[in-house]
Amino acid sequence: MGTLQLSSCGSSFCSPIPSNLISHNITTTSHSTPKSLTLSRGKIRAVSTAPKSSESAQAIEPEQQPPLVDFAFVNSVLLPDQTPDVHLRQACGGQKLRNIMLDGNIELYGPYARPLLNCGGGGTCGTCMVEVIKGKELLSPRTDKEKKHLQKKPKNWRLACQATVGKPDSRGLVVVQQLPEWKAHEWKYEDILVNPSQ
Repeated sequence: MGTLQLSSCGSSFCSPIPSNLISHNITTTSHSTPKSLTLSRGKIRAVSTAPKSSESAQAIEPEQQPPLVDFAFVNSVLLPDQTPDVHLRQACGGQKLRNIMLDGNIELYGPYARPLLNCGGGGTCGTCMVEVIKGKELLSPRTDKEKKHLQKKPKNWRLACQATVGKPDSRGLVVVQQLPEWKAHEWKYEDILVNPSQ
């Protein structure tokens, strides 16, 4: 019968692993003398995410918060109770709308999400169209690629891969209708809740 022992590194960042978590017995069926097997895993580190005191858990003052742009993404399909499916996100300005949507797990391509059905942000396919309901002033002007792909579309439709949202110090609210060409319902901006802090 052999014993498997794991140990942590000896640096000041590492703490010993509790013995109740690492003690495992391994049964061997050899006829030789039992041996102790020791394995050492290098650099096991733990990071605490809970605040240590109530003082550090206090809310940051609004003027000390980093500048963020609030987003409300409205899905093209209604919820079962016939209300708009709204996803609220926050992001720093100066990024492409496509990157913000993909980083926030917001559906962008719909049926074109598979590889080879979209250009991956090059502005050549036109499958990342969105309708900007509010916050058009935070977006960059239309590019030549957008003008080409959106000739017959309303002026508030944009290609998410070409639209840059503000500057790094921008603040504001952008309301985006996802997949506007697949939209199966009409809704009013006033009907949706756009408070990202909730």
